[in-house]
Amino acid sequence: MSARVIVVGSANLDLVVSTPQLPRPGETVLGGDFRTVPGGKGANQAVAAARAGATCEFVGAVGSDEFGRQLRDSLAGAGVDVRGLRSVPGPSGVALIAVDQAAENFIVVAPGANAALTDLDAADRAAVGAADVLLLQLEVPLPTVVRAADLARAGGTTVVLNAAPAAPLPAELLDMVDVLVVNEHEAAVVAGVFSDDPAVLLDALLALVPRVVLTLGARGAAYADRRGVRRSVPAPVVDAVDTTAAGDAFTGALAVGWAERGGAVDADAVTDALRWACAAGAACAQRPGASTALPERAAIDALYAATYRGTE
Repeated sequence: MSARVIVVGSANLDLVVSTPQLPRPGETVLGGDFRTVPGGKGANQAVAAARAGATCEFVGAVGSDEFGRQLRDSLAGAGVDVRGLRSVPGPSGVALIAVDQAAENFIVVAPGANAALTDLDAADRAAVGAADVLLLQLEVPLPTVVRAADLARAGGTTVVLNAAPAAPLPAELLDMVDVLVVNEHEAAVVAGVFSDDPAVLLDALLALVPRVVLTLGARGAAYADRRGVRRSVPAPVVDAVDTTAAGDAFTGALAVGWAERGGAVDADAVTDALRWACAAGAACAQRPGASTALPERAAIDALYAATYRGTE
């Protein structure tokens, strides 16, 4: 049976422009191609999980505008269950994204309808309790994130929190997180410890949560838990085109890999789940766009095999 993942999070329409270099404050840069792409960290991670092989449900909110219709159709078309997706009056969330020639980006998000996700109904509560993994981010109101985690904890569902956008987190949420997924900047903000040393960041975060996955971009990922398990996994070497959704591909695939490997019950299972998630992130970075770049399971498996086979 496939992994059951539920995502409570954001959906945005991404307005993306390519540019030779990212502008500095006050600078105007002449860009290149412009495109609109369904996105939002929650929706991206739901699509990533579904394409990675999970049975995935999404709980979120879109506006009454054309963007809202596009977002709903995109999720459903990717195989995501959208029964928990509300339509509310007003505009949908949007993200303004610039991507330079080195595949680096900056992103500005206007939450729109995402700010209206302020309650979880009986159907949402049942879906959270029936899932293997609840996947959360921080692009919807924090009380909703806390409520979803509380429901998961009560139902025995694993809580995976991608703490993005970065923000200090209340103890009531941290106490319910099973796996925290952060990049180096997010780790520093959550832990309140600014360091270039991943080990220092991992140690600081373990004072807050029992398990931490630290994403390191092209360098791969690191893991630590309170049992004393520590692992560092290199990323596949690829020609990156656009890293906008690579982190979401990683996190969605990690949720699937974690569930399929029995909650990564031992160090070998953790390592394998991390490798598989790194393969998903790298595969995503090879294509432009956000949700459109999220890889299917076959692409993840192929890059995983090409990179890690023989290293067990």
